[in-house]
Amino acid sequence: MSARPGVLGVLRDERGSATIMGLAAAAVVLLAFTSALYLVAATAARHRTEAAADLAALTAASRLLTGAEQACATAGRVASRMAARMTRCELDGWHVVVHVEGVPPPLLVRLGVPRATARAGPALGGVR
Repeated sequence: MSARPGVLGVLRDERGSATIMGLAAAAVVLLAFTSALYLVAATAARHRTEAAADLAALTAASRLLTGAEQACATAGRVASRMAARMTRCELDGWHVVVHVEGVPPPLLVRLGVPRATARAGPALGGVR
């Protein structure tokens, strides 16, 4: 492309502007891709934590007849095997409420720790 006078008669040279625009577009795409990866990783960590809480609560509810301490200890072991940490286990009648904290990937630690609560117990109303 040759240099042409601009509106005010000053010579403008546009050589290299496509390179700059290409680099800017690549940076925007890279930023969007990185943001999407963070979002997917955070969502996966949250889902894993919720699954750990659900399974720990179901396990504790199935062990209630062995005693509250035994049921909560079993729930804690289940949560730890699912890469989570049980922070609290409560009994509410025949229902068990389990609170769990997940372990986020190292890059997501600064975004916070995923937490979940699950409740399990006998079905209301029984089988008909």
